[in-house]
Amino acid sequence: MGDQVPDWITSNEVSGIIARVDAHNYEPLQALGLPIVDVLCSRPELAFPRIETDDALVARIAFDHLYECGFRYFAFAGYRGAHYSEARLQHFRNRALEHDCTLEVYETASDRRDTLFEVERTGAFDSESLGNWLRGLRKPIGLMACHDIRGQQIMNACRSLGISVPDEIGVIGVDDDDTICPLSDPPLSSVRPDAETVGFVAAETLESIMNGGDSNSKIRHVPPTRIVRRESTEVFAVEDRELAQVCRFIRLNACRGIDVSDVVEFSNLSRRQLERRFRTELDRTPREEITNVRIRRIKELLIETDLPLERIAALVGFSNTENVSVIFKRETGQTPGSFRNTTRDSR
Repeated sequence: MGDQVPDWITSNEVSGIIARVDAHNYEPLQALGLPIVDVLCSRPELAFPRIETDDALVARIAFDHLYECGFRYFAFAGYRGAHYSEARLQHFRNRALEHDCTLEVYETASDRRDTLFEVERTGAFDSESLGNWLRGLRKPIGLMACHDIRGQQIMNACRSLGISVPDEIGVIGVDDDDTICPLSDPPLSSVRPDAETVGFVAAETLESIMNGGDSNSKIRHVPPTRIVRRESTEVFAVEDRELAQVCRFIRLNACRGIDVSDVVEFSNLSRRQLERRFRTELDRTPREEITNVRIRRIKELLIETDLPLERIAALVGFSNTENVSVIFKRETGQTPGSFRNTTRDSR
C-alpha cells in the first residue's frame, strides 16, 4: 500500500492490513478500526506492530566488508529525512568510531514534511553538489550508499568525474536490486535484505492480531541474508597509487590468461621490485593476486550461472577443467561442484 489509502479498502470486506504507514496515511488507516502491521517503520511513535530490516546489521555488514577490502577512510551517502537512510548512517558511523576511522557524510537536504518519495526525488537531482563532495574526498575511501539507487548515482557521478571505482572509491549499496546492481558500471556490491521473511513475519503478525493476539506497538527486526560482492568493491585499497593501478590491471585482465611477466611489463617495475611492493602492501605476490581474481570469478559463475566447468575454465583463462578443479580445491578447500551445490542450498 502506498502513501494514500485506496478507496477499495472501505468498499470491500477487509479484515486486516499490511501497510507502509507514514504521516500521510496514518489517520485514515487508524480510522478504519482494523488490525494493521507496519512494514515502513518511519514513525516509531505510531501505535502499530512493526516489521523491518535490521539496519544495524546492514550497516555492520557493509562497513566490515569495506574494512576487509583495506579501506581506512569511509563515507556515507544518503538522504536527510529518509528514516532508513538516517538509521543506516547512524549505525555505520558507530561502526567507524569503533574502528577509530574517519567518516565523511553526504545527505540531500529535505523538508521534514516531504513524503519519502519527495525526499528521494530531490536526491536524484542534486548531482552537482554530490559530485563536488565526491571530488573532495580523501582517497582511497570506502563508501556506503543508503540503497542501490543512490549507489548507482554515486558511480555515475564518479565516471563523469574520472574517479575510478573501486580503486579510488569502493561503493556498496543496499537491496541487491537485480535491475540495478548487475547492470551498473562497474556492477554494484550490495547488502541483500530478507524481504521474503519480512513479508512472512508481517503476515504471521497480522494473523495473530486478527485471532486475538497482542497488538501492542513493538518492532521486530529481520536480519539481511548476505552481502553480494561485485566489482564495485573488488579491490584491496592501498595508498600506493602505482600499486593500485597494477592491481586494477590484474583485476581487468586476470581472466584473459595473463601471467606475472605481463604485469611486470605493464608496471615498468622489475619483477623483484614488483614482488617486494606486493609483499609490503598486500602480503601476497602478484601471482597470488592473479589467482585470487580468477577464483572470485569462478565463484561468481558457479553461483550465478549453470555453465559447465569446461566453459567456466575458458572464461577465466584456464586451458582445461582439470587445472580449474585442482586450483579451486587448493584455494577454497572445496571442489567447484561442491561449492556450487552448498552455496545454492544456503541462498
